[in-house]
This record gives sequence, C-alpha cells and structure tokens, in this order.
Amino acid sequence: MSKKNAEHYQWGDACDGWHLVKGNDLSVIHERMPARTAEVRHYHARSRQFFFVLSGEAMLEVDGTRIVLRQHEGVEVAPGVPHQMKNERLDDVEFLVISQPTSRGDRIEAEQ
Repeated sequence: MSKKNAEHYQWGDACDGWHLVKGNDLSVIHERMPARTAEVRHYHARSRQFFFVLSGEAMLEVDGTRIVLRQHEGVEVAPGVPHQMKNERLDDVEFLVISQPTSRGDRIEAEQ
C-alpha cells in the first residue's frame, strides 16, 4: 500500500490525504501539506493519534505548546487534547497520522 494506490482525498487549503489503513479500530493516513497551510485546531473524544513526519518540517501545537517536528520525528496526542498541525515553511511537509480507534466522526473543533 502506498499513496500511489491508496484512496485519496483533499482537505483544507490544497492539502492531500491517502488512506493507507482505513479500519474502525485503526487508521493510518499519509498526508501532505503545502507551504504556509494549517489544519483547524481540534481534538478527539476517543481517538489517540501519533503524527510522524516523513519529509519536511511541521509545527504541531499540542494544548498550547508548539512542537517542531523534523523528518523522522513524531509525537503522540492523547484523546481530549486540542491540537493543530501547521506547515510554516516554504516547502511541503509529508507525514503519517496514525489514529486508534479511527478519528472518523470523532473530531471536535476547539476554540483558537
């Protein structure tokens, strides 16, 4: 399985996602964020997530703390913790989002 043959979707401002694993108990998504894009700040009631950068550099804000993630670095986000992924750089960032259980239908937008 790769982004070449995975189910593709677009989100946000020209961001891409590819479902590598799309189960009820586990979700693995390969995502790409172009330069200067950001996800909406949110949290999940049940889903625990792990973000892992494949290429580029991302800034993940977790409960008010900014964490810079470089290639081959990751961070876990527990259920109920507000977070927001941003690409503040001038090049793309690609990363994996691993969610257990799946985050589908479990997203709650948080106040900025």
